[in-house]
Amino acid sequence: MIGYVTMGSNDRKKAGAFYDELLGLLGAKRVMEDGDRLILWSNGQGPMLGVIQPYDGKPATVGNGDMVALAVGSRENVDKIHAKALALGGKDEGAVGLRGGNFYAGYFRDLDGNKLVAFHMG
Repeated sequence: MIGYVTMGSNDRKKAGAFYDELLGLLGAKRVMEDGDRLILWSNGQGPMLGVIQPYDGKPATVGNGDMVALAVGSRENVDKIHAKALALGGKDEGAVGLRGGNFYAGYFRDLDGNKLVAFHMG
């Protein structure tokens, strides 16, 4: 049902480098670029993730309550993605660990303040 999700960015070049490394851990690569406005990544197994400069020309801002959840396939990948996001300059938004039974997750914010979670059920 979901084809792709975009998050606003005020520096597409920095955001691109951040997500190239971060999503590369999951086998994702850039599959589309639209000039200086949009980059989309995919690992060929489902929805894509993108960063975009807002079309209205106003600065990108973080949506309160918005979050992108990355299904990463294993607890080991949760650990790797969370650690990599922080190493790349992201901010910790909730340490890696179990929540609600078998939901293993680590929360972080990217360089623009967008909130993401890397998770695995099991």
